[in-house]
Amino acid sequence: MTWLPPDFVHPVRVELPGGQFIRPISGADAPIDYPTVMGSRERLWEIFGEAWGWPAATITYEANKADLERHAAEIAAHESFNYVLFDAAGTTEYGCVYIDPPEKAGADAEVSWWVVDDVVGTELERELDAFVPRWVGEAWPFERPRFIGRDLTWKEWLALPDAG
Repeated sequence: MTWLPPDFVHPVRVELPGGQFIRPISGADAPIDYPTVMGSRERLWEIFGEAWGWPAATITYEANKADLERHAAEIAAHESFNYVLFDAAGTTEYGCVYIDPPEKAGADAEVSWWVVDDVVGTELERELDAFVPRWVGEAWPFERPRFIGRDLTWKEWLALPDAG
């Protein structure tokens, strides 16, 4: 049994109120994604490092591209979803949204997201913070999504018992 209904069709492009959009990430995004991630790497490591070991200081462009290709394959298989946040032109990446099957007990999905350092504390970050829970509630078939870093801290999440 999968974590999503067999007939579920994941969103392929979603517009945000401020003109930005999200869409599934792919290996072709590496030329934009790699410098974006590395430009905010220290803060992203503080958020995701203990849980995911990402983004390592030593990650290379090739390793990042391979990660994006793996994410794209997971999206195609409906195993996990990584959406990238772009400006209206699709030329500037502002962050990512992750929708994953639960690793920890008590939820039917685990959702997290981040923005680049330059966007922290801005209207765009506030829009994304309001948008993601609403979008997940409206467009996804979950009854108990967990918003890691919002509903609970990453440290609290790590302390939860494993799912199943």
